[in-house]
Amino acid sequence: MTVGDTRMATTLESGGVQVSTIEHLMSALAGLGVDNVTVEIDGPELPIMDGSAAPFVFLLQSAGIEGQPNLKKFLRIVKPVQIELDGAEASLEPFDGFKLSYTLDYDHPVFAAHEHRACIECTSVSFLKEISRARTFGFLADYERLKMLNLAQGGSLDNAVVLDESKILNTEGLRVADEFVKHKILDAVGDLYLLRYSLIGWFKGYKSGHGTNNGLLRKLLATPEAFEIISFDDEASLPPSFRHSEAEIEVH
Repeated sequence: MTVGDTRMATTLESGGVQVSTIEHLMSALAGLGVDNVTVEIDGPELPIMDGSAAPFVFLLQSAGIEGQPNLKKFLRIVKPVQIELDGAEASLEPFDGFKLSYTLDYDHPVFAAHEHRACIECTSVSFLKEISRARTFGFLADYERLKMLNLAQGGSLDNAVVLDESKILNTEGLRVADEFVKHKILDAVGDLYLLRYSLIGWFKGYKSGHGTNNGLLRKLLATPEAFEIISFDDEASLPPSFRHSEAEIEVH
């Protein structure tokens, strides 16, 4: 299974079958530390839910998460890897934990009035509290164009933060002041989990999206000296980000 289309969302494909918009579920799995799961769907796209990872987190927690006897494997960054693509940048650097930094850069008045930078050391608790509820966002003109192409047919103010030329159209506004940049971090967490291992390292993004994130993963995997696959014999040896990985709080 490989990553195919990365326009607007991340799409997996295998044997001529495609499944799109997988990043929010992948982000929820990464945030909860779930690395062995079977997902069954009956269509070409995962449900958008409310545009965040929170509904997937709720369903996973409701189903229950079980520990397994085998040691969990991690991918640890040991040398920096960086990519630049169409004015966007993304990198991975060594760090004893899992940290993400992101900078938004949109020429739009709404973004000028809200936080456009964030840096989070991602633990299960910080993921649930600070990242999981951040909704996807987009511009009204783009949604109208996509619907004319028979795409984004389910897009609405119920599952995205929508902006026109000057303001946010959702009557309730943002959930948090930095929801825009936090959603970009949410997407990055999901895209990075396509490595199939929890990541020990520091992701930095500038204007990066699904295409840039996937390009970074491809470059990383093509640079074997930049990473190693490791396990830890006991919880005390884990980087702090991964201790007590099963969260004890709920998302509402």
